[in-house]
Parts: sequence; C-alpha cells; structure tokens
Amino acid sequence: MTQKPILIVLSPYYKDISDMLVTGATVAVTQAGYAAEIITVPGALEIPPAISLAIVSERYTGYVALGCVLRGETTHYDTVCNESARGLMQLATWHHAAIGNGILTCETEAQAIVRADPKQGNKGGEAAIAAIRLAEIKQQMEQA
Repeated sequence: MTQKPILIVLSPYYKDISDMLVTGATVAVTQAGYAAEIITVPGALEIPPAISLAIVSERYTGYVALGCVLRGETTHYDTVCNESARGLMQLATWHHAAIGNGILTCETEAQAIVRADPKQGNKGGEAAIAAIRLAEIKQQMEQA
C-alpha cells in the first residue's frame, strides 16, 4: 500500500516568512519519507477549515498548519491567534488527526523571521516533525 502524503496548509500572508516555513516543512516531510502536498488559504483563520475538509477526504497521513500572525494595533491579533490554535486543537482531538501547528504568533516581523528560517528556529520543520510523529503514534495505536 502506498503511503499517503502529508498536507501542508499555508497562509502566505507574509510571503518571505511563509516561504521559509514551507522550506523547513517540506525538507522535514521528504526526509521522513513522505510526499508533501501544499495548498494555500487567505489567512490563518482559514487553515483549520481547510484541514477539516482535507480530513474528510481521507487522502493524507497528517497535516501541517503554516502561517504567521504579527501583532498589530488592534485586538484582531488575539482573535486570530487564539481561534486558529483552538480550531487546530479541536480538529486534532475530535477527528484523531495528526496536526502540527506551525502558525507563528509573533510581536514583530524580526521575531517571525528568526523562527521561520530553517537555519535558525525552523518552526516549519518542527511542525512537520510533530505531525509525522503524531501520525506514527496513531498508527501504533491502531495496530495494537
């Protein structure tokens, strides 16, 4: 049986940061022996619904949520950070889905660049590794 790919759901709102996150994630996914598929959505709040639709398709081993939210002048930052994280956690627990959360929530663009850069924080790679590890645990539990 062919191994199902890992789906990367990306909000490319901050393109340079998103590009680094995707680089880190795709390297981690391919090094683990999986194929990566990437879809984009407008913003971080659209990532959980996109993953929800993908879960229903049963086409993927796991899911990597990637994006960046920077604090602005309004409370919108808090809403986006909290609701995107809550949405991912609910999907993971309710649907037993292997989801790695790589949505950066930073005060400044400089902080986000350090975290996204594969040579520094590599949070995209870390999120992919988390999704893959959760998928492995799920598979172990299903075989037990």
